[in-house]
Amino acid sequence: MTATAPAAATLTPERLRAWAWHKQGLDGSLIGKTSEEVLDHAGWARSVGGANPYLTLFARAGISRDQADQDVKALKIHELPTARGCTYVLGQADYAWALQIGRDAAIAPFKVLARLGVERGEVTLLEDEVEHALKESSSPMDPKQLRDVLGDSVRSLGEEGKKRGASTTLPTALGLLQADGRIRRVPVNGRLDQQRYAYTGWGLQPSGMDDDGARRLLLERYLRWTGGATFKQTQWFTAFTVAQSKVALAGIGAVEVPTANEDVLWMLPADVDRLADFDVPGDEQIQLLAGTDSLVLHRRNSADMFDDEDKGKKVLDTTLALQADLPDHPILDRGRIIGLWQYDPGKERIAAWTFDQPTEAVRERITQVETWIREELGDFRSFSLDSPASRQVRIDALDEAAES
Repeated sequence: MTATAPAAATLTPERLRAWAWHKQGLDGSLIGKTSEEVLDHAGWARSVGGANPYLTLFARAGISRDQADQDVKALKIHELPTARGCTYVLGQADYAWALQIGRDAAIAPFKVLARLGVERGEVTLLEDEVEHALKESSSPMDPKQLRDVLGDSVRSLGEEGKKRGASTTLPTALGLLQADGRIRRVPVNGRLDQQRYAYTGWGLQPSGMDDDGARRLLLERYLRWTGGATFKQTQWFTAFTVAQSKVALAGIGAVEVPTANEDVLWMLPADVDRLADFDVPGDEQIQLLAGTDSLVLHRRNSADMFDDEDKGKKVLDTTLALQADLPDHPILDRGRIIGLWQYDPGKERIAAWTFDQPTEAVRERITQVETWIREELGDFRSFSLDSPASRQVRIDALDEAAES
């Protein structure tokens, strides 16, 4: 059955924002779902040592930090390198093929090692020794412990190696082992919002599909998660070549759908039919999300989420709608960015600026997220090196904007 796309003129920015919001499960439709189910429905949660994975689960399904940590410990969800070599938190059904997607990125650092005189056989031998050391250990081992145990098997690459981002051969061996599913990283304190890891043996079975099949599956998931994306957006997320992207899109039967702003979205046929019957909800649906949330990052299209009258809004002389990535976390209503926020751990509060006077629903949601951060996280870091001190200038700027 051929999908019939809605008239382009009806696919306004407002309607498409609300559609993506619905597809991401931010409308309350995922309440009561498990961590795995949320990540399967909304998409993998970007992890850079920040708190985004926790807020991804809390915003959509009310999942606590403790439950998320239990799910990580039970290997129901896990942080793995996949598309573009970036790390995401994903559900266990996706582990093998997601690692397969990230394999090329794991191999890439060896090109640097080769220019430094390291032969492939040396790295292969090191991989085997790392795997043996982890099997012999009664607990996960961090990189320093592995270097101590492996001794001269880990070669220092000197000052030239440091300049090229490869001080020793160990990180490349660890990356290749992880991409093969032979070992996995575990957070030292069990939490996702940090970047201190140890390694343990794994033995994950291969996906059983070829690379073309894995690429098709990723694009099918990506279009399902987003509700539709431009060709350029699919390439940004996947890092597939033009040829690979075209083959994968054809393989999943994706169709082109023109929109009111003249963009053309690639969509799954089933979603085209659903979009034809979709209406923008009439009541407020307020969420505070991370700047790296799937809604924002999967298409990297935050500019599309501002109403026209808000596109000139500035913080610290930065025009928000002109940035590829948001400088602060967004406050949204049905997919529209209506303000920004940061967490101030010193005062245990959220510094929030809404473009218009906040409604009761906005104030209520800010209080809910503020309480959750204070009681369950202690702070809300954007990434591993984020700190209260580095964040203070933005907190002050949001306070100033709110007061004015």
